[in-house]
Amino acid sequence: MENVFKYYEFSDFFIDKSEAFSGNEISYTELNETHFLIFEKENSTYNLYVSRFKHKKEIGINSPEIVELLVKNYNKSIPAHRLMIKQYLH
Repeated sequence: MENVFKYYEFSDFFIDKSEAFSGNEISYTELNETHFLIFEKENSTYNLYVSRFKHKKEIGINSPEIVELLVKNYNKSIPAHRLMIKQYLH
């Protein structure tokens, strides 16, 4: 998974204080000024979301305006999971 995070320039993981992601650790990458892909680390698995915030400084602090689960239990070896990121970032 480290390769995925580095390749798509996800932030370092940090604790979600907004409770939007159950207080788990999250990491994000920008799609544009207000839309972001977010990985939530839930125990040893990762869930991928697309979300909208007024500003990236709100991530992990305030609840997102919009959040949609794209992939539960992300697995980089599953082509459909990899395509989910690519459709947003390419």
